[in-house]
Amino acid sequence: MQKLFFLTIFSLLSASAFAQQFTKKEDSDPKAKAVLEAMRQQVEGYNSLQADFTLKIEYPEQPVSTETGTLLQQGDKYRLNLSGRTIVSDGESVWLYLEKNKEVQINNAEEDGEGGTINSPKDLFRAYEWDNYIYVLVNEFSENGRVIQQIEFKPLDRDSDFSKIRLTVDKKTLQIVRIKSFSKDGSRFTLIVDKLKPNAAVTDSTFIFTKKECPDCHFEDLRI
Repeated sequence: MQKLFFLTIFSLLSASAFAQQFTKKEDSDPKAKAVLEAMRQQVEGYNSLQADFTLKIEYPEQPVSTETGTLLQQGDKYRLNLSGRTIVSDGESVWLYLEKNKEVQINNAEEDGEGGTINSPKDLFRAYEWDNYIYVLVNEFSENGRVIQQIEFKPLDRDSDFSKIRLTVDKKTLQIVRIKSFSKDGSRFTLIVDKLKPNAAVTDSTFIFTKKECPDCHFEDLRI
């Protein structure tokens, strides 16, 4: 349930830029690798991270839908608020609060895999850890008064649901501007970072969902 939920939001949430010889991660563009390494050093230097974002969902021949949300993250811990849903994790358990249903489902946190799969919000700002992709720095241009770099990730798994992911980064600040996934069925999912605040104030209780937040909720503990 947990994995399906996040795949639906974030992975739902033409690879011509990639030459035919790119068949393994080691073939990735060194320039793109340098950008991702610089991002890694910066993000890992933060104590915590808060992001306000907009999620655009596009399906062929359907109106574009838009949702807004906030993510607060510290290591493997996070709290995500998104359109009537709240997802909270202390790194061991995950609470999924469905406001409309007044229901809270508790699951075990997903174990980290090989990388490259957006199973939870903590994966969104760790593009530098995505191992199952070939990546290339495809573009650099000016946007809203800042220099922007774009890195495209092509999945090595031919059975992947999408053809590529495009990561857009502010060259000066190394902060993510947006992440866009291109699904093979023609759908597009764009996460736009509206505001990013490093080292936001958090406590251990930030990453635990208790009955105080919803006294009338039904809590369903599905942990193994």
